[in-house]
Amino acid sequence: MVTGETEHTNSPVTTVPDVRKARTGENTVHTVILTVWQRDVTLESGTLAGVTDGMPLIAKVATSVSKTAAALSRAAGRGDGSVIGGWIGLKIDPDLLTHLAAGRAVALVSGTNGKTTTTRLTAAAVGVLGRVATNSFGANMPTGHTSALAKEGHTPFAVLEVDEHYLAQVIDQTRPKVVALLNLSRDQLDRAKEVAMMAQLWKTALAGHPEIRVVANSDDPMVVWAASGSRQITWFSAGQRWLDDSFVCPESGHPIERQQGDWWCTGCPLRRPRPQWIVEDEGVIDPRGDWHLVKLQLPGRVNIGNAATALAVAAEFGVRPIEALPRLSRVASIAGRYAQVDRDGRNIRLLLAKNPASWLEAFDMADQAPTLLSINARDPDGLDTSWLYDVDFSPLRDRPVLITGDRAYDLAVRLQVNQVQFRHVQTFDEALRSVPPGRLEVIANYTAFQDIRAELDRVN
Repeated sequence: MVTGETEHTNSPVTTVPDVRKARTGENTVHTVILTVWQRDVTLESGTLAGVTDGMPLIAKVATSVSKTAAALSRAAGRGDGSVIGGWIGLKIDPDLLTHLAAGRAVALVSGTNGKTTTTRLTAAAVGVLGRVATNSFGANMPTGHTSALAKEGHTPFAVLEVDEHYLAQVIDQTRPKVVALLNLSRDQLDRAKEVAMMAQLWKTALAGHPEIRVVANSDDPMVVWAASGSRQITWFSAGQRWLDDSFVCPESGHPIERQQGDWWCTGCPLRRPRPQWIVEDEGVIDPRGDWHLVKLQLPGRVNIGNAATALAVAAEFGVRPIEALPRLSRVASIAGRYAQVDRDGRNIRLLLAKNPASWLEAFDMADQAPTLLSINARDPDGLDTSWLYDVDFSPLRDRPVLITGDRAYDLAVRLQVNQVQFRHVQTFDEALRSVPPGRLEVIANYTAFQDIRAELDRVN
């Protein structure tokens, strides 16, 4: 609890100077009031003392308040607490993320698509070595990182998903051991930077931290260019189905040619590096040349690629594939992604797709079954829905298609242009009543996905 007044309780009150005001040179000293119960309160990860040993007092206060706010948010049913706790904690101590990351071996995972799944798989793999703090619900900005580290308490390792726009900032604040770069493609056109600009931001950020070990996708020219100035690089090959954002070399502006999985710039030396980790058939080849069968509960070839990335990152911590693979096989869903729920005789599977590249992968994962598409255009989604015209919906022509969401009419026009028959439904319950018993595939963008997940009791 942070307030300007003292709450009446039967316990003493500790006042802590607000160091933000002191840093700005203002004469007035504001105070943060924290009610501290004088007893050992056992938290999920141990006592408060175990969480904050060695931190400045203001960081200890911020950590405690962050954990409390997140717990209250969960208890009130307002969400999973993965953002609000970090937001409040950073208001008290702007350096809280740096304090919480200190003493941990940190891996950061960034890219346009696949971040949440790859982070979850990487955390499972690194978990061979000990407890891992991670932002498993996909809150991938500094508020989410802060909340995740505060919640988990002291752990030797942390694996954090990072929004691609925030990677440079989070590198500075967490001093990671490893950074994984997955892919770059168009996303949220009204908010996101042009793809080559994002690659330049990554390149600049990594150039300032030559000590970082980079694990990067050799199949994406934008990623290769962004990582090319780093001193310690491990390349993985997971394939690149979406090519529309990497036809032009970010270095020279010349065309990029492709042939049988290889690529090269026609006007400069930039070309596909030789990968050390390779997806082949249903498995992964490691740097020694050994092939490992990858058994996952998650659908789609794209997730074998995500598993290859996780194995490559875990190897930087000393984890062998043979140790990590059994843990990867136990991951069934990630914050609702790929979750299956039985309701009213229907088996509902949830797939998240938020930009053209991820819709392409979602169609590959979905069964030939009735499919509900849901599109919103709220702030987290991006307000511009013109990206729908970059998606080829023709794979849906051979199945019953339902549409819903705030921007269902935008989607309706796109499907009509693509000659896909559909039916508009107002609610999720109406969608369930409209299909026969059996599988119902649900593909939705971010907030639409969360709306449907809430209908299904926030399934994880």
